[in-house]
Amino acid sequence: MAENPNTLLIVSAHAGDFVWRAGGAIAAATMRGERAVVVCLSFGERGESASQWLAGKSLDEIKAIRREEAEAAASALGAEIEFLDLGDYPLVESEQAVAKLVDVYRRVQPTVVLTHPLADPYNGDHPAAARMALQARVLAQAIGVANSDGSFPTKDEIIGAPPVFFFEPHQPEQSDFKPNVLLDITEAFPLKRKAMECLPAQKHMWEYYTQLAIRRGVQVKRNAGPNLGLPHETMGEAYVRYFPQVTDVLQ
Repeated sequence: MAENPNTLLIVSAHAGDFVWRAGGAIAAATMRGERAVVVCLSFGERGESASQWLAGKSLDEIKAIRREEAEAAASALGAEIEFLDLGDYPLVESEQAVAKLVDVYRRVQPTVVLTHPLADPYNGDHPAAARMALQARVLAQAIGVANSDGSFPTKDEIIGAPPVFFFEPHQPEQSDFKPNVLLDITEAFPLKRKAMECLPAQKHMWEYYTQLAIRRGVQVKRNAGPNLGLPHETMGEAYVRYFPQVTDVLQ
């Protein structure tokens, strides 16, 4: 089979976010033969690893545990993964962090980007990750913006303008999340569930995100039209497209 040129880049604030929110999209992409690259800005070591702190683990031990879990989850989804280790609670925005992301964009050359939405009153790390992901996407397009090592990019290193999709926050109503894209992840869901089960530090999330996929699957069927023959057990994920879609056909 010919290599698929499409590459999905996922900018995740913490080590588990990409699984809960976008695991279906990632698995669906890799099942089509596309490349998927996850960038975790932090390990979620301070704010999203309570069970490990309660077990008496040290900060370094918790980071190692969360790295191992996230690597296993990414492997289950067929994705590559890397960690910038920027710290969490808070995830601090900085020029240096954005520069690292610019390097990632230019190296990965994504055709689609997934990240957090710009509003989440329950976790400031998530919108911080989104803002940095969006800023880096713009800067990575500019040939006059240097790489983090001070060198300037070649014309082959600068990126185009990949579409950006915001994945669903944990409490969408409070985050004013109004999806305009519903993704059918029925075939990919077994891999998403397998990836979720690689994250025992957040075992309480497994059933929540399984049930959310069922509810979004109902909406997939309801919005897909009556003649597509979607199965009763359709599973879904919800997204907001940030930039306009360009097309010559409305459908």
